[in-house]
Amino acid sequence: MRYRPTQEEATPEIDSYEPGTPSWVDMGTPDVQAAVAFYMGLFGWEAPEADEATGGYVLLTLQGRAVAGIGPQQDPGMPYWTTYISVSDADATAGFVEAAGGQVLLPPMDVMTFGRMAVCADTEGTPFSIWQPKDHPGAGIVNEHGALIWNELTCRNPDAARVFYGTVFGWTTEDIDPDGNPYTQWQLNGHTIGGMMPMVGDSWPGPEELPSHWMVYFAVDDTDAAAARCTDLGGSMHVEPTDIPPGRFAVLSDPQGAHFSVIKPVPMD
Repeated sequence: MRYRPTQEEATPEIDSYEPGTPSWVDMGTPDVQAAVAFYMGLFGWEAPEADEATGGYVLLTLQGRAVAGIGPQQDPGMPYWTTYISVSDADATAGFVEAAGGQVLLPPMDVMTFGRMAVCADTEGTPFSIWQPKDHPGAGIVNEHGALIWNELTCRNPDAARVFYGTVFGWTTEDIDPDGNPYTQWQLNGHTIGGMMPMVGDSWPGPEELPSHWMVYFAVDDTDAAAARCTDLGGSMHVEPTDIPPGRFAVLSDPQGAHFSVIKPVPMD
């Protein structure tokens, strides 16, 4: 379940991401202060005072390094975590997205001196963002308790997704079948960088009306304790702690309704 391939040693601290690698997550929420308090209580994140210059966007940290962002919700509907994919040229990649049949929902724009971003959707309408780093490369710590560990596309048309993400980012796929449940790992230059879960068949337990989405996973030291803590803080548990080949996971949501997953990974070989 480890993936960040830009550094040779298995270190949780990351200073750069190879283009095409998921590198950052953030969310928009109707109550930034409540969301910040929830995740601080759940993961031990630290947060500075919101800066008016950033429009109320809060850059949360863990062990002094950037781990995730929370800001005011821009669109109506259920808040959700967004996966950002690092790119070398946001404008060029936005063009690749449209040429591959996707949509550019928010054209490339500069985010102060942090980087240049665009909000996109794949051919199934699944939203994601692209990030051309400048001062902010992405998550500065991964694969530790409370830090980003995995990004997973959950969709109903995996064949179309293979074509789209392969065309735009150069991803290839490796299909595995743990415990009889089909699963796809995204590969970039021989490194596993994320996963894809088909929302079809007996292996998909979720509701039929749930749209395709990028699920964000955070590492925890104890999945059961994290799930209990989530509900204590006013969140909800949608999939109870469950053992799967990569570890023990649970699907949760915060009090505002944004879904995310936690996992205690199996030890690395």
